[in-house]
Amino acid sequence: MSQNLSNILLIYSLLFFPLVSSAQQMPQPKNLAGTWTLSLGHGYKQQVVISLPGTTDTNRKGEVVRDTVETTRLSRRYVYKGPAWYTRDINIGDEWQGRELWLMLERAKPSVVYVDGDSVSYRDNISAPQRHRLGTLSPGRHTLTVKVDNSRGLPQQLYQSSHALTEDTQTNWNGIIGNIVLFADSASAHAKPMALCSHHAFNAFHIDGQHFYANGHKVFLRGKHDACVWPLTGHVPMDVEAWTRYLQTCQAYGINHIRFHSWCPPEAAFVAADRLGVYMQPELPFWGDFKADDAALMSYLKREGELILKEYAHHPSFVMFALGNELWGSIPKMKEFVDYFRTIAPHILYTFGSNYYLGYQGVKEGMDYFTTCRVGGEAWGAYDTHTRGSFSFADAYEAGLINHEHPNTLFTFTEACDKAHPEGSKRRVPVISHETGQFQIYPDYKQIDKYKGVLAPHNLEVFRRRLANAGLADMAERFSKASGMWALQLYKADIEMDLRTKNMAGFQLLDLQDYPGQGSAYVGLLDAFMDSKGLVAPEKWREWCDDVVPLVVTDKFCMERGDTLKARIQVANYCGEDFSGRKASWVLTEEGSQTVLFSGDMAIKGGDGLVETDGVIYLKANDIIKRCRCRARNGAVLRLRVEVSGTSYRNEYCFWVYDNAGKVGRDIIVTRRMTDDIVARLEAGARVLWSPDSTEHDIMTVGGLAITDYWNYRMFKTICEGNNKPVSPGTLGITLDGHHPLFRFFPTDDHADWQWWPMMKHSRPLVMDAMPKECRPLVQTIDNVERNHRLGLVLECRVGKGRLLLCMCDIDKIAQWPEGKAFVHSMLQYMQSKDFNPQYATDYHTLRAMMGSKPIETKLEKLENISQY
Repeated sequence: MSQNLSNILLIYSLLFFPLVSSAQQMPQPKNLAGTWTLSLGHGYKQQVVISLPGTTDTNRKGEVVRDTVETTRLSRRYVYKGPAWYTRDINIGDEWQGRELWLMLERAKPSVVYVDGDSVSYRDNISAPQRHRLGTLSPGRHTLTVKVDNSRGLPQQLYQSSHALTEDTQTNWNGIIGNIVLFADSASAHAKPMALCSHHAFNAFHIDGQHFYANGHKVFLRGKHDACVWPLTGHVPMDVEAWTRYLQTCQAYGINHIRFHSWCPPEAAFVAADRLGVYMQPELPFWGDFKADDAALMSYLKREGELILKEYAHHPSFVMFALGNELWGSIPKMKEFVDYFRTIAPHILYTFGSNYYLGYQGVKEGMDYFTTCRVGGEAWGAYDTHTRGSFSFADAYEAGLINHEHPNTLFTFTEACDKAHPEGSKRRVPVISHETGQFQIYPDYKQIDKYKGVLAPHNLEVFRRRLANAGLADMAERFSKASGMWALQLYKADIEMDLRTKNMAGFQLLDLQDYPGQGSAYVGLLDAFMDSKGLVAPEKWREWCDDVVPLVVTDKFCMERGDTLKARIQVANYCGEDFSGRKASWVLTEEGSQTVLFSGDMAIKGGDGLVETDGVIYLKANDIIKRCRCRARNGAVLRLRVEVSGTSYRNEYCFWVYDNAGKVGRDIIVTRRMTDDIVARLEAGARVLWSPDSTEHDIMTVGGLAITDYWNYRMFKTICEGNNKPVSPGTLGITLDGHHPLFRFFPTDDHADWQWWPMMKHSRPLVMDAMPKECRPLVQTIDNVERNHRLGLVLECRVGKGRLLLCMCDIDKIAQWPEGKAFVHSMLQYMQSKDFNPQYATDYHTLRAMMGSKPIETKLEKLENISQY
């Protein structure tokens, strides 16, 4: 017997056994876990032995899947869809005689229960335990059969949309999971285990204005989206231990809130959350059109919500509830639902749907809070209604603020949070950023060996083969690490924009972990197993995702002589302690050195929420350069560390300062167009820096993208084309060797950081598929798993007696910024040094022919998204 079930049965006994005399003592519930027989199909003559709780998948029954080229999601090894008959004998003792018997199936699909061949009960709820009334049975042996059907019995929309059912996440399994218990009367069958209140007491979780409060202070929700991703079982775990491990991992990364996308977790999840102090938001199992005149759909969802609330709302961790994901349809019907649900559980906070109408409808009467990506319709190219920093190219000009704006830490979502409410409205509600992030990371193929359970990673295997076919198999680990390290900085930027917004109440990441469906979206800092990818330690991540986060507010990360670093320090304080009288201290050091260049501290003005300090950091670039030990390299990488005195709360930012000094030899030719004269001089021995005019070479290039591609290239390519919007360039950052002499005057890691933003944004990386494999770029743009182009941002070759450096950045545009000037300067210094010695040789006409070859594109079938209605 599981410890979880033992605890539940003990609680039942404590609740009900004292109510009767010893002579009338209630029979103890029977645990029916163990050996059953299974028959598949519409008859049940051919029986096989299986184990319950479990599924046809975990028992390796059903059709063996032969398709090994599925790329949109993980693949089930065994698939069964239809009625399945689970049978076993039960013994009814004399003490059960005359009592009404109930069978509790903690979680199943629509089911019919038969006793001795007679149908006695039907239940179709999927979000809460099914309780089947069996009636009275005579003492002795009886045959119990449960028919579970995962193909019918629910509104059809749910099978394609709800994360409780879809194959993209936990799969549409057939079986019975969790506790399977026979009870002797209705009261014990319907009893609920007592909530285990945590010291985190969720005391008086409520709303005041635009913020959540608990335990007497403001709470900022640092949430993650949960899509029910459990690769080993293909179904949600039902034990407290598994949920405790999951939630503790979330907490290690500063997460205090879970939003369950279109599904509701089981009892064990709430028990674990009660103990650990995690705020939970389940949802109705729906994503789509909330269609008022669809009586069957409305009736089912209303009943499902009622059962969820009656079953779980006594848990202190259950604080919020939504009607589903990205709904559209009848707003009056949505209000009717939440009004009704309040009569059942008035202490819960409600919203119509997470990101309903994709945010365009704004706040409506009846909502307690608003989870959204935007707060209404903005003009194309504007960002004043956005509540997150990144979007798809279908939803926002140039994919949102982070990709569009030169890097800084000034931007907030204050304007959007103010616009969320109708003009003249006195009532304000909290705004939560919906599905923040979605920054793609190239997958780590080492994880393939971890898939030992019911789901096979054929998608990952296909992507790995594609990379090998492109001649890039040896780059897989570099792609994963480089794209991941850049995505890490992008997530930090998006989260900090939320924290800098004084009237924002929280965010819900998509996601801390990978989502292996909907085209395969590797958007997590953790893999699908909630294991680290080795990109960031939990304590490092918590520097910008915790109860307290010190924040640096500045207009730039890169400087040159004559510039000034101006910065303020704010503190996002949601720990419940007043920091009045404490200091925010700061220290500026050079990368790789412990020597302090400059330091200072500022008084924190106190209070909770986003609080200010009383000073400004003001440092001249010239003074910084004088103190740096790397002056000979033209530039230095700086670390600005900020701390709240007397606490462990700290944060860190990179800055770059450039001297941009030094002369370039006259023999370097810099050109946007290769004229006949320049070609002749190159072949005769000149050194040429060629930054091609993108209008001449769009056929063999992809567009420039500063951030990593959003969610999944294939899905949003489909959506963009369907909405007549530009398709994303689809790239995932860059990889390079930071020790290469090309970067002697442009200090860099082996991956992108903020100083690379102009070069990635204002570029058209060259598709090098037609070029020999030995011609490897010095700076390689990382392509997505659907396309796998070999993309060059900077490459070199010998042409005749000359030497050519081909830079696919627009050197005129990048020169607007210090980092762009420094990069050009570093290229030119490299070209006039003895290190500029390309190993790959060709002639100019061959090079132009290869550059003019139209790339072979993989044909991508359309991949739709439910919300693009």
